[in-house]
Amino acid sequence: EQEGASLYQMFCEKLDAIAGLLTEVEPYEHGRVEKIKARIEANLEQLSAITQQSIDRNRLEQEMIYYIEKLDVNEEKNRLRQHLSYFEETMDMEGASGKKMGFIAQEIGREINTLGSKSNHSEMQKIVVKMKDELEQIKEIEKHALMNALSYTTASLVRCFLKEEKEIRYPEFPEK
Repeated sequence: EQEGASLYQMFCEKLDAIAGLLTEVEPYEHGRVEKIKARIEANLEQLSAITQQSIDRNRLEQEMIYYIEKLDVNEEKNRLRQHLSYFEETMDMEGASGKKMGFIAQEIGREINTLGSKSNHSEMQKIVVKMKDELEQIKEIEKHALMNALSYTTASLVRCFLKEEKEIRYPEFPEK
């Protein structure tokens, strides 16, 4: 019972850490897009000077909007928040499924990876690496819990087989 409460607390700490790191991404977002936009415009001005051809400003604006939308990470941030919340809700459900939590952890990982690939900013990428580390720790906690449950159940099976117990006992997890 004590171990279940401890595991629950560890999961919550890791989820909170990822959520906290997600808020650290926000200050870098606006400056990152402006910096990329300025770099593209400067490169195009240089190209225009070399080729002595003018740039179609309307077309440039359309391309910039398309490119900047590709760099937008708001959807990933929203989905990551939703997955973190869903993981916690799943833990709070009666008879929470470790398999389901594993699937949610995979989705969390996908959003973190997409956030990293779109970030195009060294500080944001450092934050993403920290998020990945927290997620790996969640996966390790899941493995540890599964191994403990299997060990407990296997021991009960052996005792039952040896007629030391009348029925197989499965681990019980405490109420939160």
